[in-house]
Amino acid sequence: MTGLRLLPIVFIATTFVLQAQQLPIFTQYRENVAAVNPAAMESDFLAFGNNVTIGLTYRAQWVGISGAPTTQTVRGSYVNTDLDGVTLFAGGHLMNDQTGPTGFTGFYGKIGGILTNDVRFGGLAVALTAGFVQFRVKASEIRLREANDNIGTIDQSQFYPDLGLGVYFYQTLEGSANDDIFYAGVSVPQIFGLDLTFQDEETGEYTISRVQHIYGMMGLYKFFDNGGFLEPSLWVKYVANVPVHADVNIRYQLPSALWIGAGGAINGTAHIETGLTLGENAGFDNTLRIGYGFDYSFSSFGPTAGSTHEINVSMSFGN
Repeated sequence: MTGLRLLPIVFIATTFVLQAQQLPIFTQYRENVAAVNPAAMESDFLAFGNNVTIGLTYRAQWVGISGAPTTQTVRGSYVNTDLDGVTLFAGGHLMNDQTGPTGFTGFYGKIGGILTNDVRFGGLAVALTAGFVQFRVKASEIRLREANDNIGTIDQSQFYPDLGLGVYFYQTLEGSANDDIFYAGVSVPQIFGLDLTFQDEETGEYTISRVQHIYGMMGLYKFFDNGGFLEPSLWVKYVANVPVHADVNIRYQLPSALWIGAGGAINGTAHIETGLTLGENAGFDNTLRIGYGFDYSFSSFGPTAGSTHEINVSMSFGN
């Protein structure tokens, strides 16, 4: 969710409870759609017909602020296009995120099934992710505002298992001139809600509270005779005790290699994005896509937060 992921600290007796947004956000979330919803089909599959995708992302949020979030992901996915009725798809992603004194590194594998008459034209997908996550806390860098004291003296980490669940529907629209595609999905990428308790020999214990995030998305691929397409989309995010958040976006793939996009969020953040798609138009058998996204906040917190930059690179292949 676009908003503060810094850590409010609550002091209760001798126990410290830390609560924060634990999952990263993305400007070009359609390029990391499998991390948002494990059942979602990649843009490479829906727009270009390629059923194998590998990619990576680097995101630097609030550039210029000490301890601002940085996120890196590596991902891969495969859709079996040879079966009808129920067909399988699989993949996984590695994600590393650091926000000030806290961070995590997680690896997830996924497997899912699509109920479909023809996987290339539509279906209902359900997928499950499973993985392990290392959560890190540099306790010596977290200070209580009132006491101007650290919550601990020992930097610590814990490993824990995690699961994610997603449902996703996509369908070629009958009667559309160029086989336009509608899609929608809902997901809980972090199912386990738990408290990670860290022990410190001098200051006692403190707890990291992890809560479920619920994501919803929908969009449309509007294809044109010239080979380009328009994609409006919506991403809604909900976390308990936090206002519902929504991003509205639109991007246009020109008939040439260039694509451009823009969007905004209800918290006052606006973004622009651009990139290149190099495939048949460049004489390639496969598809290489490079994208850049830029965020800026116009909210009351906004300009002091700094700008955000995101780079995505992906390569996709067809059968």
